[in-house]
Amino acid sequence: MDQKYTKFSSRFAIDPIAAAAMGTGELRHNFHLEALFQPGLVSLTYTHYDRMIVGGAMPVDAALPLEAIKPTGTKAFLDRRELIAVNIGGAGTVTADGLPHEMAARDMVYLGMGTQQVSFASADPDKPAKFYLLSAPAHQTYPSQLIRIGDARRLDLGSQATSNERSIFQFIHADGVKTCQLVVGMTQLAPGSVWNTMPCHVHDRRMEAYLYFDLADGARVFHFMGEPDETRHIVMRNEEAVLSPGWSIHSGAGTSSYAFIWAMAGDNIDYTDVDLVTMDQLR
Repeated sequence: MDQKYTKFSSRFAIDPIAAAAMGTGELRHNFHLEALFQPGLVSLTYTHYDRMIVGGAMPVDAALPLEAIKPTGTKAFLDRRELIAVNIGGAGTVTADGLPHEMAARDMVYLGMGTQQVSFASADPDKPAKFYLLSAPAHQTYPSQLIRIGDARRLDLGSQATSNERSIFQFIHADGVKTCQLVVGMTQLAPGSVWNTMPCHVHDRRMEAYLYFDLADGARVFHFMGEPDETRHIVMRNEEAVLSPGWSIHSGAGTSSYAFIWAMAGDNIDYTDVDLVTMDQLR
């Protein structure tokens, strides 16, 4: 299968015992995703965590097609999958079977199973769009739909006293756009707050992926993972993603302000279905 505009790789599932024995390089090799947004390219990672595909598309002078890749085993990318694209760059358009969806920064579009032709374009090549891509297997077709950041359901959580004051924007939820597996949202940290998803949790029923963005060049996020009593960390730069298996906590602290997109796939789409981890359980 020839992909002219696409590059892809695979990540195999890692169990908690193996992860606990890994050093920095091994952790990054297995869970860290970089170089998602490359000019004129669609970059995809096929994971063996609930078969989630995580990637990025950065069109510049010309539109980029969403090409099928060998791991899906289908003629078209979305023959048996659904997809969400979130724009974190300049204005752009996602066109699905001839229907254009114009998107500003932080807007997203959901495309249902069976969509045949998908392409990504930027309104201005000097300020290219950056589409963060998330795809999971689907069992039925739901209508495609554009969701603007202003239409997302907002939850304000945390406090300044605990350095985790943040706003959660739910793109996909039970009362909104229907999906088979994908649950996606965005979290924005308030000025002066650094912690995300703390106190933390696990949900063995669903994997999760984080994309950190709007992070200054010299700033970093320390992303925490691992079983509650065997934690590790991965240092993240701007516009890098990290995979979180169902057995792992997922939390982070930044050296400056930032935002992140979280996405889940797995056994259900209930955002509140988590197993809380208390502070005294963390090691």
